[in-house]
Amino acid sequence: MSILISDRELAARIESGMRTVVLDARWTLAEPHGLESFRAGHIPTAVSVDLEDELSDHAASGLGRHPLPSDAAFTAAMRRWGIRTGDLVVVTDTTANLAAARAWWLLRHAGHEQVLLLDGGIDAWVAAGYPLETGDRTPEPGDATARFGAMPVIDIDEAAGFADDGVLLDARAAERYRGEVEPVDPKAGHIPGARSAPTSIALDADGRFLEPSALAARFAGLGVEPGAPVAAYCGSGVAAGHLVGALAIAGFDAALFPGSWSQWSNDPSREVATGSEPR
Repeated sequence: MSILISDRELAARIESGMRTVVLDARWTLAEPHGLESFRAGHIPTAVSVDLEDELSDHAASGLGRHPLPSDAAFTAAMRRWGIRTGDLVVVTDTTANLAAARAWWLLRHAGHEQVLLLDGGIDAWVAAGYPLETGDRTPEPGDATARFGAMPVIDIDEAAGFADDGVLLDARAAERYRGEVEPVDPKAGHIPGARSAPTSIALDADGRFLEPSALAARFAGLGVEPGAPVAAYCGSGVAAGHLVGALAIAGFDAALFPGSWSQWSNDPSREVATGSEPR
């Protein structure tokens, strides 16, 4: 499944004037809104996307740190970004697509089919010598409508038993999976039966995705096989989208557990596993 576009291909589209909606979804724990960095320099024609306010619904309680937005709220965001029905959308960030994948996944989940990640992100764009713009940008409003349901999703109860008949992957850093550290959530460890699959396993040294065959081999080592159910979670549902994307490149359709560890660890009825092996 092709979900990537190269910096060269994106630059050619922008230079030729081909209609392309570029979304800058940069986000980190240190700068959760990313707007100041966007203003300091972004890919020409790009629009800033706010992961906290537009890719999440913090009014929803008990569903983790980054609950999914409603159809109506995401429709408003898509239109603010200037997306029209049928547009090619390219999403990027400065963290090897860890944040951008959240926007990619939501757009696909909303039924927008033509969505790509810029392989290597903004760092790859700059390294290739392409220019950046500064300041804000407000596009003409779009007409796209979000109709969630196009991507598979599991809830907390389904996550609890997923490893019985499928492969549940934990996209967090290995030390968080093992329960050695937990910098954000109330408990350390992982969902029983889950396997450790940090997002870094899908990337090369330059922050680009590995080739499909290499990804498939790495996922095979985690028990992912053709036809077997597979799902991903992380801390709060953001990085798990990156893992779902990597699985798609490798040829696997994977479900997302949006609540992820932030929902699981806040539920006192849920068992917590620790150590390096799934239990």
